[in-house]
Amino acid sequence: MPFLGTLLKNGIRIRESLEQDFSDAFELQRSQLRKLLINGSFTQFGKKYQFTKILKNFRAKDQRQFYDVYKSTVPLHNYQKIASEWWYRSRTGEADVCWPGKVRFFALSSGTSDASSKYIPVTREMKKSMQKTSIRQILTLSKYDLAPETFEGGILMLGGSTDLHKHGSYFEGDLSGIQAANLPFWFQRFYKPGKAISRERNWDEKLNEICRRAHQWNISIIVGVPAWVQLLMEKIIAYYNISNIHELWPHLEVYVHGGVSFDPYRKSFGKLLGRKIFYIETYLASEGFIAFQTKPDHKAMRLVLNNGIFHEFIPFNEQNFDENGEVREGAEAVMIDQVVPGQDYALVISTNAGTWRYLIGDVIRFQSVEESEIVITGRTKHFLSMCGEHLSVDNMNKAIEMVSDELDVEIREFTVAGIPYDTLFAHHWFVGVETPMDSSVVRDRLDHFLCKLNDDYCTERSAALKEVIVDVLPLEYFYSFMEKIGKTGGQHKFPRVIKSEMYQEWKAFIESRQISPGVHSR
Repeated sequence: MPFLGTLLKNGIRIRESLEQDFSDAFELQRSQLRKLLINGSFTQFGKKYQFTKILKNFRAKDQRQFYDVYKSTVPLHNYQKIASEWWYRSRTGEADVCWPGKVRFFALSSGTSDASSKYIPVTREMKKSMQKTSIRQILTLSKYDLAPETFEGGILMLGGSTDLHKHGSYFEGDLSGIQAANLPFWFQRFYKPGKAISRERNWDEKLNEICRRAHQWNISIIVGVPAWVQLLMEKIIAYYNISNIHELWPHLEVYVHGGVSFDPYRKSFGKLLGRKIFYIETYLASEGFIAFQTKPDHKAMRLVLNNGIFHEFIPFNEQNFDENGEVREGAEAVMIDQVVPGQDYALVISTNAGTWRYLIGDVIRFQSVEESEIVITGRTKHFLSMCGEHLSVDNMNKAIEMVSDELDVEIREFTVAGIPYDTLFAHHWFVGVETPMDSSVVRDRLDHFLCKLNDDYCTERSAALKEVIVDVLPLEYFYSFMEKIGKTGGQHKFPRVIKSEMYQEWKAFIESRQISPGVHSR
């Protein structure tokens, strides 16, 4: 098993993995927060929120006092709050803002209505934590029934360019590009597509070059976002005129995925294979490596409790969040030992990248409290992410506002559904107005503004998100439908995102009103 052997030969310790297996979750998290606060004590953030005073409470007889003081002293932060108050200073080259030293890397993440992209700090300590968690995940492969050849092959990591953009004192780019640019020396012999191809910024050229070199590699593990990996495999199969990817890479056994739900891809993905492989899910965000699947045929992922992240959980309900998914003042968070299975929680993290009580935006549910195993159930705000476009209601509202302003029309109601389109995906929009409009004009401007607001959406529009369909309807139809389903008045609102069952019911209602929705594609 060459690469597992290499891990051990190079002195990579697995103590942390064993520590989590045989330690109390509360104690692990208590220790993590203490370490984070010690490191952050003399930063500007730590001084403002008196980390040294919080640390004194770790000696209290009451074992929970430290946490009560921490959450009563340090406020919750969303991206807009922490970026505008703190992180922007790190981007100007200022040191010791939220974490000791200067931040040399910022990962570009999905946009909000206020900015095209989020800039998430990636410190040296966070990079090390991500590497250590990646190693822990690799070591779980011993639990899978894998052929010996699997451990002799290469690992294809399909991600962003390692040719990062330099801005003043820091570099910025996709997290996968930052990771690939900072791989440990011992791992580089297994890493594909290699340094040269990884630097390529043009995505089409990168895929083409991988296709040209693919026959030279013995790939046993692939890592990447489903939409991109599927497109690459389709390209390779066409390039070599083969029937499936296993004809070229016979020892391919494992696909490691994350970022979006794999369920919509599973069927079409399977058609590209010559036989079954193992699918392993990860929860790797720009803010940290949060969880990963540890067992075969087991959808839940295990939270990482002892590697640079302190977790908090806010019950995701109307008491704690408003209708727009914003956390309410006074929302009560709990620690790992206070969660219950089956309850949805908004995840809050404090990390060694200088994120403090940060609402990451994901909603998770515990499948097993004892094993700290979770599944991701959604976002704190409604969103569409069929193929990695990460389109939030913030993006939708802002884009509709921009269309309304440009076309001088009032769009008071709208909804959107993500739907299959041929072998890929489309967004189907329904827009309610009182004055007839040209659907194609609305469609073109809406698509244009969404691309400006959200980098990931713009990228996917040239890849897996093949169509945008817009139907312009009388405003009255939205209200009549709400009346039909018994949801008029009060706080009831037409949902901005509709899913399968309601989408079909909504379309049937439109047809019953003798409207034939028009398809206005590119």
